[in-house]
Amino acid sequence: MLSISNLTYRIAGRPILSGCSATLYANHRIGLVGRNGAGKSTLLRLISGDIVPDAGDIQLPGRWSMGITTQDAPGGERSLIDTVLDADRERADLLDALERPDLPPEQIAGIHARLEDISAASAPARAARILAGLGFSEAAQAQPCSAFSGGWRMRVALAALLFTQPDLLLLDEPTNHLDLEATLWLEAYLKAYRGTILIVSHDRALLNSVVTDILHLEAQSLTAYKGNYDFFEKTRAERMALLVRQKEKQEAQRAHIMRFVDRFRYKATKARQAQSRLKMLARMQPIASVADEWTVTFDFPEPRPLASPLLTIDNGEVGYGEGPAVLKRVNLRIDSDDRIALLGANGNGKSTLLKVLAGRLRVREGLVQKSGKLKIGYFAQHQTDEPSVDSTPLETLKTLMPKATETVVRAQLGRFGFGEDKAETRIGALSGGEKARLLFALISREAPHIILMDEPTNHLDVDSRQALVQAINGYKGAVILVTHDPHLVELTADRLWIVRGGQVERFEGDMNDYRRELLAERRHAQRENRSGRNGRAGFSNDGQGDGAPMQAGQSDGAPIEGRQSEGHQSEGSQSAEQRRQARQAAANARAALAPLKKQVAEAERRVEKIQAEIDKGHALLADPTVYSDPVKSAKVPAWQKKLGELDKLLEEAEEAWLELSTTLEAASGE
Repeated sequence: MLSISNLTYRIAGRPILSGCSATLYANHRIGLVGRNGAGKSTLLRLISGDIVPDAGDIQLPGRWSMGITTQDAPGGERSLIDTVLDADRERADLLDALERPDLPPEQIAGIHARLEDISAASAPARAARILAGLGFSEAAQAQPCSAFSGGWRMRVALAALLFTQPDLLLLDEPTNHLDLEATLWLEAYLKAYRGTILIVSHDRALLNSVVTDILHLEAQSLTAYKGNYDFFEKTRAERMALLVRQKEKQEAQRAHIMRFVDRFRYKATKARQAQSRLKMLARMQPIASVADEWTVTFDFPEPRPLASPLLTIDNGEVGYGEGPAVLKRVNLRIDSDDRIALLGANGNGKSTLLKVLAGRLRVREGLVQKSGKLKIGYFAQHQTDEPSVDSTPLETLKTLMPKATETVVRAQLGRFGFGEDKAETRIGALSGGEKARLLFALISREAPHIILMDEPTNHLDVDSRQALVQAINGYKGAVILVTHDPHLVELTADRLWIVRGGQVERFEGDMNDYRRELLAERRHAQRENRSGRNGRAGFSNDGQGDGAPMQAGQSDGAPIEGRQSEGHQSEGSQSAEQRRQARQAAANARAALAPLKKQVAEAERRVEKIQAEIDKGHALLADPTVYSDPVKSAKVPAWQKKLGELDKLLEEAEEAWLELSTTLEAASGE
C-alpha cells in the first residue's frame, strides 16, 4: 500500500497541501477529486517524486513500479508502435544487448530467459492493442509520431504509459485528448487493470464506472470515501448536513449554558455551578462551520423566437480545398428545440460538420437554407487561446459589444460566474476552466438561436460540467454537441447523429446501445484477429478490457433528412393496425430473448461475485494489522492460494459471460 502522512507543500509561501494523510491500498482504483486549483496535480507530482514536500512523508512499497501521465508529446520519426515499445526500458535494453556480437553464450541464455519472463515476444501485439483502443489503425501505428497533431501524440504518450503496466498508475485527466470512442475503451481498460490507480478526472461517467474509492481534496486536506463518484456526492452531502445539525445543536447547548452562567455567576449559592459550566464550555470542541462553497453558474440568454426549421442542408458535400470529400449526401434539419449529440471516432468529420453549421466552411455541393436573422454561437476549444492574454474579460467583451452599457456587459459575464474581481483579472492569469467559461460568455453575447459545442468540458471541473448540463437543459435554443463526456450526452441530448464513412446518419438508440455496438465491433475484431483475418484493426486487451477502436464504416441507420429519411414511411403515415402489429412483433421478439438475457445477467452476477471475493482477499492482504497478528498472519498462505483459484475462476466466468453476450447480440440483430 501507499501511505501519505502529514503532507505539506507550499508554493511561494502559500500552502497548497497542509497535513494531508491517506492510504492507497493495492489493486484499488482511486479517484482524486476537488475543485480546479485545489492541488490535485501537485499531489500526483509529489507521489511520483517529481517535486519534494515541505513536510510529511510518502511511503511506497519498494517493489512497486510507478508511472505518471506526462504533458510531453512524443515526436520525431520513430513510429507509433516503436515509441510505445520503447517505453519498456528493460525489454529495449535486453534486445539491444542481444545485438552485441561479443556476448558470451551464458549471457545470451540469461537474456532470453528474462525476455521470456517479461513476455517480450507478445509485447508488439499488446502495444498494438493499446494503440488500437486509443484510435490508431494498423496503418497509423507504422507512421512516425511527427505525422500527427499534438492531441494525437498525447494519445501515444498515454499508450506508452499503459503499455508499461506499472503497479501504481497515476493519471491526470487522461481523457482530455480522447474522443468518446477512445474514452469508452479506456474506461473498460482501467476497470480491468491489475494494479493500483490514482486518477484525477472531471469525467463523472469515468469516475462512476472505474473507481472503487474517492479521495476528496478540499481546504488543503484529504478525505477518503468508499465507492464511486455518485456515492461520494451522496455521502458527502449527508456528512455536511450532519455537521450542520451538530453545529446547530452545539450552539444551542452553548447558548443554554451561557444563559445559566449569566444568570447565576454572581449568586453565591450558584457560583460553583456557574464556574463548572464555564469549564464545560472550555472543554467543548467547536464544530467547524460548513463553508458555503461558491457555485459555478451558466445561463445562456434567451434568443428571439424564429420559425422552424432554423437550418437545413439538402444533399450537401463537404471537403477542404481540392482534397477528397469529408462528408457526402448530407441531409439534415435543425429545429429550435433540438438537443443533438454527434457520435463517431475522431477524424470522421464531426468538427467539420460543426464548421459547416457555423458558416465557417461552405458546402461544395447541395443547398444550405437558414433564416437571415439566425444567430449561431460556436464553441471550439482552440478559441480559448484567442482573446488577448493581456486584456481582461470585461475589456474583451466591451470590444465585442460596443453599443452595450458596462452594466449589460457585466451582466453577460455574470451569467458565467465572472464577478467584479474576475471580470477585471488579466485573461492570462485565468485557469483553463475560467477561460472556457469566458468563451461561453463571448459566443452567447448575441443570444444565439443555435449553440454549437465542440468538446466544451475539457477544462471544466465536475461542478462546472453539472452547471453546463443545467444551462443546456434550460436554454430556449438548439444545441449541437460534440463531446467525449457520455454523462453530458445522456443528460442533455434527445437525438444522436453518428458521423462515419463520410455520412451523417441518425443513431436509433441511446448511449447504452452505442456502447453495446462498440463492444460488439471489438469482439468481432477480436475473433477475426484470433482466426488470422485482420480485416480491421481491433484486438482484445490481453485480460485488461476490450481494446479496439470503432473504425469508420457503413451503418444501417437512415440518413438524416428533416425528421425522416427519403423513401421511408413516417410513423404518422402508418395505420393504427400497422403500428399495433409492429409493437406486437417487438414484444414477441423481446419474449423470445428473455431466457438468454437471464443467462447473461446470471453470468454477469457470477463475474461480479468472484471479483468481490478477489477484492476482499486483496484488501485482507493489504491490511498491515494482518501481519502483526499471529492468528491472522497464519491465514495469509491460504488466502494467497485461494486468490490464485479465484483468478482462474474469474477468467472462466468472464469467458462464459463473453460467449453468452455475443450470442445475445447476434440473436438481437436477427
